[in-house]
Amino acid sequence: MTEDFTPLDMNDVDTIACVGIGTIGGGWAAYFLARGFRVKAWDPAPDAEQKLRRLIDAAWPALTKLGLAPNASKDNISVHTDLAEAVDGAGFVQESAPEVLELKQSLLAQIDAVTAPDVVIASSTSGYGMTEMATEAKNPSRLVVGHPFNPPYLIPLVEVVGGEQTSAAAVKWASAWYELIGKSVITMDREVPGFIANRLQEALWREALHMVDNGEATVEQIDLAITDGPGLRWPLQGPMLTFHLAGGEGGMAHMLDHFGPSLLSPWTRLDAPELTPELRNAVIAGCDEEAAGRSVVELVAERDEAIIAIRNAIAQVRAGGA
Repeated sequence: MTEDFTPLDMNDVDTIACVGIGTIGGGWAAYFLARGFRVKAWDPAPDAEQKLRRLIDAAWPALTKLGLAPNASKDNISVHTDLAEAVDGAGFVQESAPEVLELKQSLLAQIDAVTAPDVVIASSTSGYGMTEMATEAKNPSRLVVGHPFNPPYLIPLVEVVGGEQTSAAAVKWASAWYELIGKSVITMDREVPGFIANRLQEALWREALHMVDNGEATVEQIDLAITDGPGLRWPLQGPMLTFHLAGGEGGMAHMLDHFGPSLLSPWTRLDAPELTPELRNAVIAGCDEEAAGRSVVELVAERDEAIIAIRNAIAQVRAGGA
């Protein structure tokens, strides 16, 4: 990392630019609005503004339940077709363009060229490293990854990591910034393809596809196995501490000594199965069956209610039951 970047005082940030306002970028915009910021958005799609406002309207009830900043307003947003206009006056930029490397490289360079030099620019990329995305930018020292989880307005996790040319000051600033606005931040020590959470999630996803492909489990059985099984243990303590408790009084040491040999058993398959038409159709049909007639809008509302309840319950436990 380099040391040639001095970021602005984050207390001076009152406007945020969201570049790319699809599902992730729109979710970020809703969250920033809820935290009381003015948002200036940019997206080349002709229907981007209508979709964004529908997303914000849908997210606002959940954000209201979680608690809005005193000056929060879902109307405190403007959508622009000119990139320079969108970033003008912004104290932070969140890029959320589609996952196409060449597009990311070009767009980040364009953002860098028209954004004030003391502003941190973060990418919502879910897989690319900043080293490979920053190749065309003139000032890569202020480019960082700020990888959220969907939906960004509800899931608190953000993974922050810089590239080889990113300033340590930019990474530190971004992590502190996300924490300031209420996010749970993992500041990664190094670039890892897919980051941390995606790597773990993808391993589970690949195994689930194998089980469907081999007729070993249905989509509904796989989801139930997580929601009513280990998923109930993970929100508070995660998989590693869960296994620590599985070792009883001996903790993780006993767990590893007792169950370590089973790691060599060929239970899981880390290679992804071929996504054949048959597998694709089976997964889609399984999801339709599990949805049982509920629309995506209805399922999103149901998911948001559950996440809010879980987050509130965990916060109460962590506060000592108060």
